Amino acid sequence: MKRETIIEKIQEQKQFPHLKYAIREKSEAFTHKLFYTLFDEATPVEKNINQLELDFQELVDLVCWEPGKPCKEIWQSYLEKLPEILEKLNKDANAIMRNDPAANSIEEVYLAYPGFFAIAIYRLSHELNKFGLPLVPRLMSECAHRQTGTDINPGAHIGVPFFIDHATGVVIGETTIIKNNVKIYQGVTLGALSVHRDLRNIKRHPTIEENVTIYANATILGGETVIGANSIIGGNVWLTASVPSNSMVSHNPQIKIKNSVKNE
Repeated sequence: MKRETIIEKIQEQKQFPHLKYAIREKSEAFTHKLFYTLFDEATPVEKNINQLELDFQELVDLVCWEPGKPCKEIWQSYLEKLPEILEKLNKDANAIMRNDPAANSIEEVYLAYPGFFAIAIYRLSHELNKFGLPLVPRLMSECAHRQTGTDINPGAHIGVPFFIDHATGVVIGETTIIKNNVKIYQGVTLGALSVHRDLRNIKRHPTIEENVTIYANATILGGETVIGANSIIGGNVWLTASVPSNSMVSHNPQIKIKNSVKNE
């Protein structure tokens, strides 16, 4: 096949005029600059806020392709939310420090805890998602997904404080509701029973009430599934039905241990 024919065929298949990978790169850079602005002691807040506004406007020019959509007005509204987001994140970090015996300092939580990083990205993307500009928040959440293995959809509603211990493999779906003071461990899935496209605007993911702990690799599915307040969900539990408040749910596999060394 001639070179010209190959090029022509590739161009024929590039059918999406708004698919620009610069959006992904700029969203990631915007997210990291947000982190420095909110957390890094040496970063001047005013200077970074000004630069963030410019960066955001560049993003808007790339992603706001719907005619008449007032995307440029979003920045001021989002900026006004940043102090509240930071306050929530400080509560999250302090809850981790209070509850995790492995935490040596609050600085360690901010700098080294993948669960806190994932929560921070979630809170920053969730507020932006409310303004009807979903692509940038989704790309922000992918920063956490790539770095921590934790996938929190920015559409989820999560209370304060929230603690993800170890983080890897956690999945929290778009319509999940998590109330205050919830702790989950690695490998937990809060997902949907079905992924049919016609369920798009229906609550598909569970509700977790206050003061619940969910241990490693538990799977909780369904929009009508409610985990009652003060409950403990054990590791490897599979739930598709609601659990009343103050419950303890466990999974008891049969484990056999056989001594493979023969006595002589």
